Amino acid sequence: MLHLRPYSLLAVTALLFSTFATAQQNAITIRFIGNCGLHMTDGKLDVYADFPYKSGAFGYMNYPASELDSIRPNATHLFTHRHPDHYKKKLVKRSSGTVYGPWKVKQKRKADLSLPRYAAAEFTVEAFKTKHRFAHHHNSYLITWHGKRIYISGDAESTETIARMENMDLAFVPTWIMREAKAQNIKIKSDRFAVYHLYPKEKATTDNPKIQLLFTQGEVLTVPY
Repeated sequence: MLHLRPYSLLAVTALLFSTFATAQQNAITIRFIGNCGLHMTDGKLDVYADFPYKSGAFGYMNYPASELDSIRPNATHLFTHRHPDHYKKKLVKRSSGTVYGPWKVKQKRKADLSLPRYAAAEFTVEAFKTKHRFAHHHNSYLITWHGKRIYISGDAESTETIARMENMDLAFVPTWIMREAKAQNIKIKSDRFAVYHLYPKEKATTDNPKIQLLFTQGEVLTVPY
């Protein structure tokens, strides 16, 4: 059960990791950067979700400049939408990677997820149009990687899409998705949950070992395969 309480001061300690060279063998390693920003790797393929974004936008999480300097070359960047707490065009242009999002990405920067390197990594992405009242276009994603299914909600405002998913190994969801599922007795079929996009001053607790609250930037999750 997830318990949400009124906002209170909370010190956030940033744990920075400069490389994933020591990532667990036969595991997808996911590092929480902030907001909905994630760096995912199996040691060969580097994938970022909703990063880089504008640090501190709308009062959400800041991150140090070293995060931008450590973006892996030729990585794939998946964006749920273009709000500044999820995406910053100027910062994205600095990277050498490719971009996939729910808008018309310029061909020279557009990620082609059918390329052989994705097939070799057993990496596929399903995009789902999901509603976010403040965005013209918003996608949520179901990533299948080495047979493991990882769901990225972004700012999807309801459980409408995620409730249809089956056999998820890990679902990244905001607090309002968890609230709705509890209030409406909706079962989300995931082995584990990572609750993200929390305000730095927000306070939440859980007694459910399947739910991980992502307050600590730099926190690492692993998905063995």
